[in-house]
Amino acid sequence: MSAQKSPLRRLGRIALILGGLAVVAIVLIAILVFQMLKPPPPHPGGPTSEPPSTGAPNRPGTQPADCSNVLALVVPGTWESKAGDDPHTPTANKRSLMLRVSSNLQKQFSESEADVYTVPYMAQFRNPTNLGDRQGTYDASRAQGTKRAKEKIEKTHAHCPLTKYVLMGFSQGAVIVGDIASDIGNGRGPIPKQDQDLVIGVGLIADGRRQSGEQQDVGPSPDGIGAEVSLGGVGSLVPGTTMTGARDGGFGALTDRTYSICAKGDLICDSPTVTSPLKAIGQFANAVNNPVHAMYATSRYWDLDGATATQWMLGWASKLIREAN
Repeated sequence: MSAQKSPLRRLGRIALILGGLAVVAIVLIAILVFQMLKPPPPHPGGPTSEPPSTGAPNRPGTQPADCSNVLALVVPGTWESKAGDDPHTPTANKRSLMLRVSSNLQKQFSESEADVYTVPYMAQFRNPTNLGDRQGTYDASRAQGTKRAKEKIEKTHAHCPLTKYVLMGFSQGAVIVGDIASDIGNGRGPIPKQDQDLVIGVGLIADGRRQSGEQQDVGPSPDGIGAEVSLGGVGSLVPGTTMTGARDGGFGALTDRTYSICAKGDLICDSPTVTSPLKAIGQFANAVNNPVHAMYATSRYWDLDGATATQWMLGWASKLIREAN
């Protein structure tokens, strides 16, 4: 009997082993099928596996034929513009510093290549320490210049979504352009955040809100700060002359494209620490006529390899516009 039971036991063991192997095979097949059918893991940049876009997702491929490839927007300094001036043929002040840049850009490029637009605004600065000064206030002048510059940019971007921008300003105009660049670079408009790449350059000469190292400082650059930063603690204590301090967020995404020129000793952009705010504001109002501030078209107080500030700005802007066409 025991001899007959032994083969049966062996057959039983074999059957159990085969059954176990079958179960293991079924489990492995099930795991394989599950792995094949389950969805892929989400992409780190979002719900799709496609690479993120580097430009605005809804930017069109073409724009109207009357659009220029570049808007070169220029904001003159104090006393170098008037509210009713012609933006394409400015005549308010034929000695305007920025005319040395804008007029030459107009000669170099056709209207389709670059719309060279000089923002017309009152460009005044009433000295609060001089009761006989009947000019418009700095606040009113700056607000008008900022509003008109923003409106031009907004209107252009709405009609010409592919147009690129080179923004330039001197003195009060540099404050205006710098403020707009700061807004764009920090997603506050007038160009939407997704279109920040359209701003290909910002050029500032004697920026009253300058902070050394907060932008690309060109050539010999002093360690001082802009008068508005130096007087930031004064705020709006002096009517019509608000000192706004440093720019919130600096130039943000436009920091690497913002270039600033400041000559040592120019109180507008190279101011010391203030001990007497009222006296300092009077000096600030008069500083637009000081020898250093008035000489950026010469190499007397600032030059880079022999080039004056306006020559450097012209060469820089020309190169950007050529590359954008």
